[in-house]
Amino acid sequence: MANTNSNQSGQSAGDTAGAASDSSKSFLDTAQEAISGAVDATVGAVKEHPVAAAAIAAGAAAAVGGAVYAATQLGGEKEAPSKSTKK
Repeated sequence: MANTNSNQSGQSAGDTAGAASDSSKSFLDTAQEAISGAVDATVGAVKEHPVAAAAIAAGAAAAVGGAVYAATQLGGEKEAPSKSTKK
């Protein structure tokens, strides 16, 4: 009788693992389709509006550059010592 219960428990765990595996495959397929769709939409938008795409890229680069510059200035860098010209 105890052997029957252990077999049922094993089958139940196997069924749960199989369902989880199917669920993860479904999730990965859905994510892959979403990413593929986003890439296709982005490529299409860039082809239709190349100047706007270039402007957006330049703005993003400027924003990142500004953030890096601000971070270095807030990092507490010391001012360079002034050069004295003693003769």
